[in-house]
Amino acid sequence: MDPSQAQSDKSNDVDSLEKSDDESAAKGQPSAGAAQSAEPTTDKDGVTDATGGAAPAANPFRHQSFVRRLWNRINIYLLLFILVLIITIGSTISLTLKGRKDAYKIISSQSLSQDELKQLANTDVTVGDPKQILTVQANAVFAGSVLIRQDLEVAGTLKLGGDLSLANLTVTGATQLEDVTAKNLTVGSNLSVQGTLSLNSGISVAGQSNFNGGLVASSVTTSTLKLNGDLSLTHHITAGGTIPKISKGSAVGGGGTVSLSGSDTSGSVAINTGNSPPAGCFATITFSEAFSTTPHVIVTPIGVAAAGLNYYITRSTTGFVICSTSAATAAQSFGFDYIVLG
Repeated sequence: MDPSQAQSDKSNDVDSLEKSDDESAAKGQPSAGAAQSAEPTTDKDGVTDATGGAAPAANPFRHQSFVRRLWNRINIYLLLFILVLIITIGSTISLTLKGRKDAYKIISSQSLSQDELKQLANTDVTVGDPKQILTVQANAVFAGSVLIRQDLEVAGTLKLGGDLSLANLTVTGATQLEDVTAKNLTVGSNLSVQGTLSLNSGISVAGQSNFNGGLVASSVTTSTLKLNGDLSLTHHITAGGTIPKISKGSAVGGGGTVSLSGSDTSGSVAINTGNSPPAGCFATITFSEAFSTTPHVIVTPIGVAAAGLNYYITRSTTGFVICSTSAATAAQSFGFDYIVLG
């Protein structure tokens, strides 16, 4: 190649570059040299133009996507704030779910293997913790005593082959008992017996008792019996109790005697006169228990001899006296029956 031609090509290249700048100027676009030599200018209103009157540069974001332009405009502090907010919300939700999980945590179950059952049979060990459930699939036989420190819940039928000893028994629902033997039975509310109530040792009632139907009893012992209606008796009335005291009066005469059989309610008085009995009182009967008011005393003579006497009585809350207005026959027996009603 001719060196002169290479030189000529360089000249052409330089000319072409200069021409390119001139052409750019001719088209109204600033050349590279013009852009570097642009000076700030001030217009007539005093506004400074930093471009020196040159045309504004092309917007570098014009051809970028919307997402890219939005990303360039987001403030870094706003991103940090959003990040902190997301972390806070996530931590709150996590703690809330964890708290609910702990509150409703299901107690885990634990089963015993055959080796563990053998170990329980030979040693004194502790299995599991209070938060676990011990499940025994096979039947269990306890040769010794079993102590349950807390509640016992039986989902199926409870069968007892021997005695059941309970310090306290509380039953809230209906209970069916075939045979019950109770040493002391306390009923806090009403007691309803649908069938026959059989008591071998009697019944003791501290308060008032109401019987809407008939009361059948072979023997009734009571300190006070109050009837608001009529008393109907189909059998004998036997008045028992302590025998009252009796003392003889002057009307029995010398060597005379008196005796009594019965109770405060009813009885008989036997009088045996002695020598020369005068008129007066034969016997004084003293009740074993005094009445609250003066009772009614009914005295009936026994036999002709007693009926021939002009007898009379005096009475009080503590007893009564049998007397006669005429002298009785000496060495004679007289008898009187009495009934006392308060």
